[in-house]
Amino acid sequence: MSSRAVRWVVLVLASLSGIALFLLATATANTALFAGNYDALVVLNAVLVALLMLVVGWQVMRLRRNLKAGVFGSRLAVRLVFLFVVVAVLPGALVYAVSVQFLGKSIESWFDVRVDRALEGGINLGRSSLDYLLKETTNRATQVASALAETAGNAGPALNRAVEEAGIYEAALFSTSGNVLAVAGMGGLTATPEPPPAHALRRARLQQTYAEPEQTTDSGLVLRVVVPVNSRDRLDPLRVLQVIEPVPKALAQDMEKVHAGARDYQEISFSRTALKRVYALTLTLTLLLALTCALGLAVVLSERFAAPLGLLAEGTRAVAQGDFTRRQPVTSRDELGVLTESFNTMTSQLADAHTKTEESRRAIETANAYLESILGNLSAGVLAFDERYRLRTSNPSAAVILQQPMADLTGLPLAEWGRRLPALSSFAELVADGFRTARDGQWQKEAELTVASHPRTVLMRGTRLPGAPVPGYIVAFDDVSELVQAQRDAAWAEVARRLAHEIKNPLTPIQLSAERLAVKLASKLEGADAEALRRGTQTIVSQVAAMKNMVDDFAIYARKPRPGQMQSVDLAALLLDVLALYDNLRPHVALALPEEPVIIQGEPTRLRQVFHNLLQNAVDAQAGLADPRFAISLSPARGEAVLVFADQGPGFDEEMIAHAFDPYVTTKAKGTGLGLAIVKKIVDEHRGRVLLENTSPRGARVTLYFPALNTAAAAAA
Repeated sequence: MSSRAVRWVVLVLASLSGIALFLLATATANTALFAGNYDALVVLNAVLVALLMLVVGWQVMRLRRNLKAGVFGSRLAVRLVFLFVVVAVLPGALVYAVSVQFLGKSIESWFDVRVDRALEGGINLGRSSLDYLLKETTNRATQVASALAETAGNAGPALNRAVEEAGIYEAALFSTSGNVLAVAGMGGLTATPEPPPAHALRRARLQQTYAEPEQTTDSGLVLRVVVPVNSRDRLDPLRVLQVIEPVPKALAQDMEKVHAGARDYQEISFSRTALKRVYALTLTLTLLLALTCALGLAVVLSERFAAPLGLLAEGTRAVAQGDFTRRQPVTSRDELGVLTESFNTMTSQLADAHTKTEESRRAIETANAYLESILGNLSAGVLAFDERYRLRTSNPSAAVILQQPMADLTGLPLAEWGRRLPALSSFAELVADGFRTARDGQWQKEAELTVASHPRTVLMRGTRLPGAPVPGYIVAFDDVSELVQAQRDAAWAEVARRLAHEIKNPLTPIQLSAERLAVKLASKLEGADAEALRRGTQTIVSQVAAMKNMVDDFAIYARKPRPGQMQSVDLAALLLDVLALYDNLRPHVALALPEEPVIIQGEPTRLRQVFHNLLQNAVDAQAGLADPRFAISLSPARGEAVLVFADQGPGFDEEMIAHAFDPYVTTKAKGTGLGLAIVKKIVDEHRGRVLLENTSPRGARVTLYFPALNTAAAAAA
């Protein structure tokens, strides 16, 4: 609804209300007209005033919404409305209060107040007498209940004795469900007594007394008292005693006369109250009409004053929100018109500047999105620092490589990384040292880091950003552990192949020659010479055998995987086949295998080599123990087959555990250092993982993880 329409509605309703109020005042003065049309005129005036109040209330709510929304000029409109309301309300309220008091006192003086007091005193006296009788009846009922509490079983005789002693007119004993247990009284009851009302039974169950006067058709006004009867035995059910005592007829008749006289007086004085209500209602409607009209007029005038400012403020908000196309019409040549014209000129200039700014912003956003896409898809980690070495941003690969929540370090100086995330202390020191020792702000280094309890090789590069637009530092790093390991494995495999080829060929002739010399010369030499020949040839043969074993290990390590030999392998069955070769260890082995088969895709011969190497390492680690212990378990977990070998030996040396899979790394006096390297190589060929751990208080544990096949895939294979 527009403001113009609201103004017309307020004007029409105010006019109609004034006419209706004049008719109501005329009807009040004219008795005949008052008797016939007063109610209709009151309803008509009330409806018109209510409609006017609804319209004005809608105006006020709209003004309140404008104030909450921050519409320019709404505060001024609210102040104007408040001033109008104060000017209208204070005089109107004063006149209304004085008029109501004057009319009330004038009408009250027409009636004698002593009759009111006399009637009220008579009613109070009757009530006091009735309360006294009710209290006496309650006391006697309580005495009877106390006497019945001592009686168990048939309570009829006891009730009769107690009622006769107390002089009670009528008494009945009921169960809590309303069943009659016993009846007694001086009234000579022959019919079944009326049970207590439901609310009286509820109060009795709550150990409360019910005492009220009641009007009956047969006995007139009676007193009904209901009290609980509690037996000494807690197991007995609760009983309820009801006592009925009729009120004396003389007292009942006197009370009825007093009440009848009071009713008659009230009917007589009705004209006084009605007259007071008539004048009070007329004054109230007059006051409401005046106040509502004043409030509606205040809202209309305030909106007219604030409307031009609101239009200009609306345009200003549009500009603040980025709409520079808004133009306000210039409707006058005064100061407000000049202000509006200046506003239109300003928005035109802002529109041109905004167009250029948007073009620059889109270009920057495109470049930033392209850069973020590159950083997000880089496999290398990238860290950006400000001039104080506080982390500004990092790409997702940085968190993946370091296995740490890099977002938690945003804004944190590099020197405090160790306190926040201790696992990154060594990495932070490497970065800080790189920038300290860098020449021309650039540096590069390769370092060994422990990431998630695993040693990793990280290649790091750092550079200093130029001073414009924002100075800072950039660090890029990548995990090259697999590349380094692959290069190392390839180098060792090549060395192993060459050694196996170059050394194995002459070993057999050497052994045969030594054995032939022993056969040819054994009969020609005697004494010490024969013994020296025997020891020398035996040494040659044993060392050749040792070198053959070493060459065989090299050959195994250098052997390439054979994809054609891959098949479905039941790890439990294969493990039992290997353990059959170690019958002497079975009393010392704790074996835990699942009931269902655990199937993987693998090469049985190579897997046997893995199991032999791990068992042999466990045996060698406990060679000096009188009671060696081995724990072997197999279990499926999250799509993987997990195989664990554990012993109670001295465990892995903390310094060599990071390089335990490198060839020639061993702590055994006669070991070749190829056992775990072969295990790692074969497990990698099966797309598995190897984890080395020391157990507490002593011992070592080797855990193998293989991709497991489901039953359907294994059957198809």
